[in-house]
Amino acid sequence: MKSISRRASHISVLKSYGPGYDVVNEWFVAQGWEPLDFQLETWLASLEGKNGLVNAPTGSGKTYSLLMAVLIGHLNHKPTTSIPSGSPVLIWITPIRALAKEIMLACRRALEGLDIPWRVETRTGDTATKERKEQLTKPPEILITTPESLHVIMTTPGYSDFYNNVRVVVADEWHELIGSKRGVQTELALSRIKGLNPSLKIWGISATIGNLEEASDILLCSTDPDKRVLVRSGLNKEISLRSVIPDEIERFPWAGHLGLKLAHRVVDIIRESRSTLIFTNTRAQCEMWYQHLLELDPDLSGLMAMHHGSISRELRDWVEDALYDGKIRAVVCTSSLDLGVDFRPVDTIVQVGSPKGVARFVQRAGRSGHQPGAQSSIWFVPTHALELVEAAGLRMAVSNGDLEERMPYIRSFDVLIQYLMTLAVSEGFDADIIFSEIRRTFSYSSLTQHEWNRVLSFLVYGSNSLQAYDEYKKVEIAQSGKYVVTDRRIATKHRLSIGTIVSETMMNIRLVKGTHLGSIEEWFISHLNPGDVFWFSGRALELVRVKEMTAMVRLSNSKTGKIPSYQGGRMPLSSQMSRVLREKIYSYTEDNITDVEVEVLKPLFDMQAQKSVIPKRDEFLVEYFESREGHHLVMYPFEGRNVHEGMAALIAKRLSMVLPITFSIAMNDLGFELLSDQEIDVERLITKELFTTANLGEDILSSMNNVEMARRRFRDISRISGLIFTGFPGKQKKERHLQSSSQLLFDVFREYEPDNLLYLQTYDEVMTFQLEESRMRNCLLMIRDSHILISRPEKPTPFSFPLIVDRLREKLTSEKLSDRIRKMTAELEK
Repeated sequence: MKSISRRASHISVLKSYGPGYDVVNEWFVAQGWEPLDFQLETWLASLEGKNGLVNAPTGSGKTYSLLMAVLIGHLNHKPTTSIPSGSPVLIWITPIRALAKEIMLACRRALEGLDIPWRVETRTGDTATKERKEQLTKPPEILITTPESLHVIMTTPGYSDFYNNVRVVVADEWHELIGSKRGVQTELALSRIKGLNPSLKIWGISATIGNLEEASDILLCSTDPDKRVLVRSGLNKEISLRSVIPDEIERFPWAGHLGLKLAHRVVDIIRESRSTLIFTNTRAQCEMWYQHLLELDPDLSGLMAMHHGSISRELRDWVEDALYDGKIRAVVCTSSLDLGVDFRPVDTIVQVGSPKGVARFVQRAGRSGHQPGAQSSIWFVPTHALELVEAAGLRMAVSNGDLEERMPYIRSFDVLIQYLMTLAVSEGFDADIIFSEIRRTFSYSSLTQHEWNRVLSFLVYGSNSLQAYDEYKKVEIAQSGKYVVTDRRIATKHRLSIGTIVSETMMNIRLVKGTHLGSIEEWFISHLNPGDVFWFSGRALELVRVKEMTAMVRLSNSKTGKIPSYQGGRMPLSSQMSRVLREKIYSYTEDNITDVEVEVLKPLFDMQAQKSVIPKRDEFLVEYFESREGHHLVMYPFEGRNVHEGMAALIAKRLSMVLPITFSIAMNDLGFELLSDQEIDVERLITKELFTTANLGEDILSSMNNVEMARRRFRDISRISGLIFTGFPGKQKKERHLQSSSQLLFDVFREYEPDNLLYLQTYDEVMTFQLEESRMRNCLLMIRDSHILISRPEKPTPFSFPLIVDRLREKLTSEKLSDRIRKMTAELEK
């Protein structure tokens, strides 16, 4: 009753502002819709001049919650208010280009239905040069763009006039932006637009994340705290998760081989659905599954397509259009279809392998039943038996609404330097004004005047250790006091370098006859010889020759070929996933199994309990056994690969302090293995003191090859900050040249300028994002509060077997690995 009266109150107030609400409501009714409560709340807050964040699940009408807010305001004042010339009314920021198309169609549909003669256009990296120029002189009323394009506009003289009268900026999919440097880019762009136009209203749209309030505060940091609102839709997406259960559960599982064995079951799912998306976690896996499904069912040829980020834009557009028009029934894809690509809701989602994160899983599941109130249906296909535990954990996490937090980047000096260069190449910038603006962002709220002066000095002189080199002196101080770039070549190189998405150097793939197929990482092509065959975009291709940054290929009839693998393919387990993973393992030890996935794994758990131990809620398991390879020390924190990487090195280092010993290290999401050729007195050495958090930061850095990790991280930072230039279009520098350049700069800072802001930022990022120091600290504290169980199995256990296989995978070919695993499992089953 209370919600009904509140709804009536909202409608009454909306009507009092003018005719806009009635016009929009009539159009909604004509579509067979009714405004949802959170949409009404958003419309009203917007009319009241507030800024805010809308929290709503995929497919719930969140786009119209903010678009209609702007249109209602326009309709209320239509007779008397003219549209400001030279500026868009609404700028809509989207994290991916494909989402821009969906939003544009939704906007045009509404504008046509409401008889509002506004232009809607997109501006992304795919927009033609002519169209971009016209947008600057004759802006559309609604511009849909990306964070990068917002900054590219700022490199144009006159950009301040373009942004001067923007009324509203919407940051869509804010949960995707916040945990990346693109979020920092967005913050900086908003600070500049807000500085030009203090009356600007800022809104965002976000799916549910663990730190939603913080996400709202970050986006709205520059706005009046009394004028902020967080609108929660209250709509919970119902997700039906079913697992594809193997006919036979292996008691000694290993990663990567099971999935394709279940492909025939996925073919059945495709046949039973009108439309299906098959999500894989990597592009290599995507190519492999597409080929295998076609081999199992040749009738899918022409009805199934593939979609991933390396395929050409034209091919991806064709796939999206064909899916939208119902011409194809299935798409094998990666995260390139996670967000908003415009197609009608699909019937079924298939997730191959664990998505390693609850939020990612929910996002993908939401692509089915993509409308308010509809249930999402998703199948989980494990790539090895123990991933079934993760499926049960996902169901639990979704039910509890336990989603990951997105950790924001702060004090990213590389992004700040790039932003200041952007301002300097166009109209120049006043240091005091810009310092005041960026201090109002969340990312740079702690920036001191001293640090700001050092950043300015870096732009003008190229830092203390680089002052002798003119190429790093990019900015000059004009007579007006503004910081400007006058060298056209420097300006051109900067415009080509805008962005914070850093990937491996890509090579174009082109048929000898001329058709562009997409792009692939340079390092993969460098391992091929002319005549070698590889699979790409669903086709067998033979490498003919490499010309500059283009691999010339021809179609091949070969049935075999290499599958391109891509760097960074392994995703770490999130903290939420590790928590529910442990809970599902505890459900076995507490005899409280409620999921079919855990039930079918009982033979595996029984074998683990028989050969070793399954830890209870207050226990931490350590296994120690010998083999022909040596002495195996295995620990199971269940915290995910990233944490285990750092923890393995930490424990190895601490053990070596009391024992002259070296280890080979392997890790997966369950735990880590330390392999040595020496016997270890585990009862004496594996104590709670080994897991102390005292001096943790220093111990981590001294235990790992932290310099090499930092060098790799610095390569990305040096690209973003403009210290190294990746090359002009079609003439990109080779990866090894970029790597050597960044390493040289890193070593210069390390030796001569260790207080360099970019150098210090590198180590902060390694500790925070790569080694997840805070999460490791919590894990160590949990171990210290647990009873340490030391088990001495005679042979590898079901828990340790996947770790051993992962280590062998690095040494053996796939054929030799399969033979070795067959022999090992046969021996262990005895």
